Amino acid sequence: MMRWSASCSIYLHRDPVDFRKAINGLAVIVAEQMALSPYDPALFVFCNKNRSQLKVLYWDETGFALWQKRLEKDKFKWPKKHSSSTVVISHEQWGWLLRGFNLSDFKPHSRLFFTAVS
Repeated sequence: MMRWSASCSIYLHRDPVDFRKAINGLAVIVAEQMALSPYDPALFVFCNKNRSQLKVLYWDETGFALWQKRLEKDKFKWPKKHSSSTVVISHEQWGWLLRGFNLSDFKPHSRLFFTAVS
């Protein structure tokens, strides 16, 4: 599995994408449908209709790169029932998604923020 910088954001395009689209077509989706810049330091992740493939578009400061993963017998647990068409996930959740976990059911403990010790 490829490793990307922990500082880059990860955006999932919730709706299925026609996988005949290549770099230019996916960059247009990022700009127009996701309302994000495809040149940002981020991974833009797309899934096909039957959820057996992922494509990841990213700008590596010299040009666009496209990474693809195809499952032979299973399906990705893609967030279909989300209020937004763009879903932001953490690098930890990205690993979970690639390993087949359902992101909506598999959540870590809530983070707590305190300002004083009692």
